[in-house]
Amino acid sequence: MDEELEFFNEIAQKLLISEQKNPVVKPVPTHQVIDELDINFKDQGIEDDEWKELIEKMINFTPKTASKLFFNQLFGGRQPKAVFGDLLAVMLNNSMYTYKVAGPQAGIEKTIMKKVVQLAGYPDLADGTIAPGGSMCNFMALVMARDSVVKDTPNAGVNSKMTMYTSKESHYSIPKNAAFAGIGRDQVRFIKTNKKGEMDTNHLNDTILEDKNQGYTPFFVNATAGTTVLGAFDDIEAIHHVCKKHNLWLHIDGAYCGGVIFSKKYKSLVNGIELSDSFSFNAHKMLGTPLNCSIIIAKDKSYLSKSFSNDAEYLYQTNTDDFDLGKTSLQCGRRNDALKFWTLWKSIGNNGLEKLVNQQFYLADIAREYIKNHPDYTLYSFENSISICFNYKDIPANEICTLLYEEAQAMVGYGKFESTEFVRLITINANNSETDILHFFKVFEEGAKKLKLKHSISVNTA
Repeated sequence: MDEELEFFNEIAQKLLISEQKNPVVKPVPTHQVIDELDINFKDQGIEDDEWKELIEKMINFTPKTASKLFFNQLFGGRQPKAVFGDLLAVMLNNSMYTYKVAGPQAGIEKTIMKKVVQLAGYPDLADGTIAPGGSMCNFMALVMARDSVVKDTPNAGVNSKMTMYTSKESHYSIPKNAAFAGIGRDQVRFIKTNKKGEMDTNHLNDTILEDKNQGYTPFFVNATAGTTVLGAFDDIEAIHHVCKKHNLWLHIDGAYCGGVIFSKKYKSLVNGIELSDSFSFNAHKMLGTPLNCSIIIAKDKSYLSKSFSNDAEYLYQTNTDDFDLGKTSLQCGRRNDALKFWTLWKSIGNNGLEKLVNQQFYLADIAREYIKNHPDYTLYSFENSISICFNYKDIPANEICTLLYEEAQAMVGYGKFESTEFVRLITINANNSETDILHFFKVFEEGAKKLKLKHSISVNTA
């Protein structure tokens, strides 16, 4: 093991240097990647020197998500204390289903849940767990909502037409989860949004009434704290009034931007969170924790047990129900995803997490201001969003994003709202500075010139 750790440290140092010198990796085409990097297996293993060379080559062609020019996804950057916690979790290799095998690591997860419950304004009877991603947090909320309405569903199955509601700008996991839960994709109602991408509560109420009149059983509303394209926050208080009127479960999918609960300045974006029945967020997004670290809490912890607990005498043997975390989680065996968040949080404190969140909004303001001050840009996003959506001159967003990626200049994605496609710059890496944001625009504009030149050459040679 000593040799492997020494090699790991060597590789990690090379990676850090490479991120500075070559922040974007030139992609290997999918039809070449397996053969080019010798990924396939053989009957015989390889010598250590060859193995090390192959590992290094593979790393050199892997996208650098912590670099200063990675703006492509809803995560990015690297918080050292969190990385340390993740590496330690691998070395310890505890599973989190029982206190007997997890020990104090179970206490760490319980402590995280208790504090998150307090931040959300939930009562003492609330609790939570860590799921393998935001999609599965949404799934767990859906299952709890389903079982709260038809209490024998875990045993008898779904035997009525149940309907659920989410905005048309919500995460794609919602209809997938409807299929998983036996509700069916056809019973998902996609509610209209306003020009900011926020759910239209009048349309929500009307749609619920229409379904009731048709003999359906409405049971679940998914609100979003940070839509995937525009970064919009649904009006939780207004949606709650509709849910209360019709007795529906209200879940807040805060996978992207639910981390605002750690910021006094921006927590108002989720006003009314305490009125919801469940809430989830990804610490691996706004809070810079390595993938995956997805947290879901339920206002009444009994629903976690009712929907996800199952007797297993061979497993639960210490009579420590509160610390046998497998009784309220989706999985049985699961890796310790709490430790990396705890090592970060314990190191920098509540104030440190708040600074991480505030920095992302600050960077978003820098980017919006730059776009507003340059007439060649068109801005589509709005204040209080860390998704900066824009177009430049008459250049198609997908073409410029693809060129920057293929030529290893920058990684940035594109999205669409209604009928408009645009570049989507995500300022979620709190390690970035104003200089880094302005440098991105310099790289972007240089890429735009190259694309224009390519187009003119192709027209002239046609």
